[in-house]
Amino acid sequence: MPMSRRVVLAGTVAGSATLAAATTLGATTLAAGPAAAAQSGYLIGIGISDITGPAAECGMMGYSQLEQQTAGIHLRPRARAFIIDDSNRRIVFAVAENGMIFQSVHRGVLLELARRFGDRYTEQNVLLTSTHSHATCGGSSNDYAYNLSILGFQQQVYDAEVNGIVEAIVAADADLGPGSLALGHGELHDASVNRSRIAFERNPDADKQVFPDAIDPAVTVLSFVKGGKPAGAITWFATHNTSMTNQNRLISADNKGYAAFSYEHIEHGARYLDGAPDFIAAFAQTNAGDLSPNLNLRPGSGPTEDEFDNTRIIGERQYRASKDALAQARSLSGPVDAMLCYIDLADIAVDGRFTPDGQPRHTAPAAAGVSLIAGSVEDGPGLPGIPIPEGVRNPFIDALGDPNRPAPAWLADAQAPKAIVAPLGLLPPVPWVPNVVPIQLVRIGELYLACAGAEFTIVSGLRVRRAVAAALGVPLERVLMQGYANAYHEYVATPEEYDSQQYEGGSTLFGRYTLCAYQQEFTRLAAAFVARQQVPRGPAPRDVSHLQPNFQPAPGPDATPPGRDFGDVLIQPAPAYPRGAQVAAEFVSAHPKHNPRRNGTFLEVQRRNGSGDWIRVANEGEWAVRFHWSKRGAAESVARFTWDIPVDAAPGRYRLRHYADSLTPDGALHPFTGTTTEFDVG
Repeated sequence: MPMSRRVVLAGTVAGSATLAAATTLGATTLAAGPAAAAQSGYLIGIGISDITGPAAECGMMGYSQLEQQTAGIHLRPRARAFIIDDSNRRIVFAVAENGMIFQSVHRGVLLELARRFGDRYTEQNVLLTSTHSHATCGGSSNDYAYNLSILGFQQQVYDAEVNGIVEAIVAADADLGPGSLALGHGELHDASVNRSRIAFERNPDADKQVFPDAIDPAVTVLSFVKGGKPAGAITWFATHNTSMTNQNRLISADNKGYAAFSYEHIEHGARYLDGAPDFIAAFAQTNAGDLSPNLNLRPGSGPTEDEFDNTRIIGERQYRASKDALAQARSLSGPVDAMLCYIDLADIAVDGRFTPDGQPRHTAPAAAGVSLIAGSVEDGPGLPGIPIPEGVRNPFIDALGDPNRPAPAWLADAQAPKAIVAPLGLLPPVPWVPNVVPIQLVRIGELYLACAGAEFTIVSGLRVRRAVAAALGVPLERVLMQGYANAYHEYVATPEEYDSQQYEGGSTLFGRYTLCAYQQEFTRLAAAFVARQQVPRGPAPRDVSHLQPNFQPAPGPDATPPGRDFGDVLIQPAPAYPRGAQVAAEFVSAHPKHNPRRNGTFLEVQRRNGSGDWIRVANEGEWAVRFHWSKRGAAESVARFTWDIPVDAAPGRYRLRHYADSLTPDGALHPFTGTTTEFDVG
């Protein structure tokens, strides 16, 4: 988790008062929209957009390694939105293939929705969640702890995420029409492993017996049908989206992205540059806090020793499990509903009914433990720069001060047995992580989602689910823990797991009783939810968007090698390839930050048809094409592309075409293309 600053009003949308006014309406006041659903069915709408950030020199979110900066694209991350309207109320479920949903992005999306739709979509009925890829751009946060390795707030990343999520929701709104829902269940046992078994084993037997393999194998699938045809699906399954390691520098939606790609592109033939796909699939998280996809408990290891193969295999297993659950899906009915409030995790008095020893307890201001800094050995090391290695400079820390400072005795006592390395909640100029965060309950017919902005371990998720199910008076299997939702504040371990101070415990920032506080507050929210009583909004979430520095150098004007022009081909493809081979080419290019080409592409693979026209058959952003960017000297860029020719590719004449924009010293952008020589595939 990183941090950084310079005075940049990054992506800040003025108007906190507007946001508050637009988001205090309860779900009971939601407009039904332009059309009314049939009494026995729903109005449903589905949308998708691209959220890819700059493909060069942008810190990547998740592993928090200073040296892990983007240098190309493998599988473009996308935002997918699903709207369900029962004629009385409406909810939005949006999944972003990024690292986290930060409150800055949550706020930005809501402000733009309010500008476009008034009070139709508010914080009450909009749910934003992340797949938690560690191979996408960082810097969209306004929280210093998460911008440290990114070297500050990145406007382009914020804009890509906010605009992409909004575009997906707008598309879903425009797509609203009569449809039906179905709910399926299954299990998947070979796509996750418990990476914190020592901590898990400290839990009571009654909890451990629910998870005999120390994983949560549950697969839940919500199917969307419109016009009698499948239109989309949301699949929930708990595993970290970290098949790609911290050595990777290509932007990727990781294993959950490949699962979605399998549904949309491989099965349904979606071509993302050709308009809205006929079928849209999202793969959402649940309580994946202690679950890794690296089955051999080493980064990039398991099932194979290749991170790209692992991404594909773990993604394909989720896709297959989703298909199996979908085959057994039953029609879903009942209302949709949603309710949200804010809680201050730094200062919650917890009733003894929710604590292990029955005694009243209290949460504490945020503090990072030593094990957080060490990181998870199964997925990758942790936060750089805390403590600061000798001889290493981080301008972000130079500006804000060293976070590695002694914690006051009262905080050490409140966080015990955690060994505090950084009292994040007490650092100047404002706490480095949020403490006022939302909790939300969402109902979709017979399915309930308990939504919170953290990484819950499987037993933590179980306990929240139990609390919500009891308050709602519904069976446990009808409640899912929707983690990574609407905000982000690290982990939530059980008190028993916390005591072991493994990575997840050291990353449970607000102390041993964080989960207990969540159980209490979700019980309160669920009681109001089932009674349809308004709950106070709670303390206002902070807005520190005006305090965001950026120390990542901006690229200057582009240059070319002597005697070369932009778009020149440095390495041409071979004259011919068999199917199943790999094509490679290199171009004189420009810095991708000058035009990130969101909802576009840097490369097309083209085939000449019978009429002599060149048609696109593949493009960067899809699995078979990889884009590697590199810098030569101070301002020269080289774009290398590879294309894995499908074994069923049509024989014929092909070429590669590269698109980019160069920046001149006067600040003007100039689009250019580069085209390889033709080659045969057969």
